[in-house]
Amino acid sequence: MTLRELILSVDADDFADSQLFQELLKVKPEYGLGRTIEVKQMDGQVAVTNVHVGSLGDILTYRIVVAPALNISKNQLLDAILREMSADGFTDAEQNSFWTEMTNLQKAKIVR
Repeated sequence: MTLRELILSVDADDFADSQLFQELLKVKPEYGLGRTIEVKQMDGQVAVTNVHVGSLGDILTYRIVVAPALNISKNQLLDAILREMSADGFTDAEQNSFWTEMTNLQKAKIVR
């Protein structure tokens, strides 16, 4: 399953408060070059990797690979991915600046 497929498979109302989720719904998928988003458990926490390389359109096409031992629902999986992508802990101003840059596809290719 790709990130785009995961986003479309969950109830959008569950993520209505997520600015990132709303943005990803609008983004047109691009070329993911066969990359994967890896999800596993480390030190009792869900760890997500490979969501910071490429534009948002690229990332939407990445396949999600979940460790076989990790029992996680689609909502929990998407929540963990969105949390990692949004750099949890940044201020609203920092996040707004980041997403302004990330939605500019010309700059996103360079920045990432």
